[in-house]
Amino acid sequence: MVPPRVFISYSHDSIEHKKWVLDFATTLRNRGVDAVIDQWDLKPGDDLPHFMETELVQAQYVLMVCSNRYVEKANAGEGGVGYEKMILTSSYLSKIDASKVIPIIRQSGGTYRVPTFLGTKLFVDFSNDSEVEFRFDELLRHILDAPLYEKPEIGANPFVPMEGSAPDRRADGVKEIMKAMAKCFNGSAASFVSFSTLVPSVSMHRLALDKYLKDAKEEGLVESVYRYPNRLVLTSKGREYLFEHKIVEL
Repeated sequence: MVPPRVFISYSHDSIEHKKWVLDFATTLRNRGVDAVIDQWDLKPGDDLPHFMETELVQAQYVLMVCSNRYVEKANAGEGGVGYEKMILTSSYLSKIDASKVIPIIRQSGGTYRVPTFLGTKLFVDFSNDSEVEFRFDELLRHILDAPLYEKPEIGANPFVPMEGSAPDRRADGVKEIMKAMAKCFNGSAASFVSFSTLVPSVSMHRLALDKYLKDAKEEGLVESVYRYPNRLVLTSKGREYLFEHKIVEL
């Protein structure tokens, strides 16, 4: 699969902000996305407007890192020298598919400001560093076309109750945890699955694994063995889940 190419637009607010954007872009590349930023792809003497317009056209997605200063520049239509020309305005958006522009919120004080011409777009909020892994999960699902929930097929029974009819999660959610539990359980003579065995069995970040395992426990699918928190067992509800979702065939 060809890695999706994304162009990251941002303003040089401070050394700290530039470092954050560099780390953000590096993480995207480490996770299978061809991220492009000036810090790698421009050198002194290059034509900045040409670089910007070329990348806007070539990129599959444009990520706009909306700091407060970025939003102010965009709304004011400021141009001038250096990186102020990297601010995207409505005139640039006329050259590309506007649906591929994703605002990335990076602001303090609990604000969610975006440039006026992007006011109707959904954004991904990266302001809180403690939630960064979940925000990357949200962003990458969109860029890599891997949504958390599967769109269910149209059913034949119009009287199915709403309770318990939530759509299945995609592979790297609770369903992924349950698949891994079933696989580990089947390959062991023990009545439990150790956490150390489960970790390499799932293709997700460790923090995401912790979150989805917690979700599975809250849903009553998995529980820890008393006095041995790193030993996990399938509950009766969890076993039924495996059959209902055809993870294990009867």
